[in-house]
Amino acid sequence: MSRLSLLAALLLASIAAHADEVSVAVAANFTAPMQQIAALFEKDSGHKASLAFGATGKFYAQIANGAPFEILLAADDETPVKLEKEGLGVAGSRFTYAVGKLVLWSANADLVDGAGAVLKTGNFKHLALANPKAAPYGAAAIEAMTKLGVLAELQPRIVQGENISQAHQFVVSGNAELGFVALSQVYKDGKLANGSMWAVPANLYAPILQDAVLLAKGRDKPAAAALLAYLKGDKARAIIKSYGYELR
Repeated sequence: MSRLSLLAALLLASIAAHADEVSVAVAANFTAPMQQIAALFEKDSGHKASLAFGATGKFYAQIANGAPFEILLAADDETPVKLEKEGLGVAGSRFTYAVGKLVLWSANADLVDGAGAVLKTGNFKHLALANPKAAPYGAAAIEAMTKLGVLAELQPRIVQGENISQAHQFVVSGNAELGFVALSQVYKDGKLANGSMWAVPANLYAPILQDAVLLAKGRDKPAAAALLAYLKGDKARAIIKSYGYELR
């Protein structure tokens, strides 16, 4: 083996020896950006992020029951605070990694108008949203409809997904003509991917502050600390912004 080949082999062995894996519970709305971030994180750091996607409320229940997650990327700021208070999250590790936006979206390019009037004209049979008890975006949708005065009338047409990904899939599949989803699911690089959309005004729902927290099981994991730091870096923030999130 040549000296150069030997040095390369030793370098790779050194990186492998220090590589670590971190288990991350990720709010469903953040699926696409987190998949991109995790790939870059592994390339840049050598650490691997093992990702699970779902509803924040369900992740809380799993973590409380001993699930081996080491980081939670929540869809709200309340759950990470609760985990810290209960000793399941590491105090001082919490930060807002993204501010989410709620939209009303249809795969039909002509259905949703720019003012959301379709909610009152009622030209649809089914309206999808995430379970408001487990998913912050679902709770935001209920709040918005309540403020608009249309919740009671629309209640019989609502179909609930377990999380925001399932609500989005209901609309994609045609099982619901439209639905309340996260902007990040239908938007990329400054434009709507397809269909029609109404960006729900921010004054109709409480800010969706999405917080990250280091969990107790990840306290001494190098990869966990590295991933949280990476989320604050320029590469990750550029990806997050490209999906329509606001940054703090």
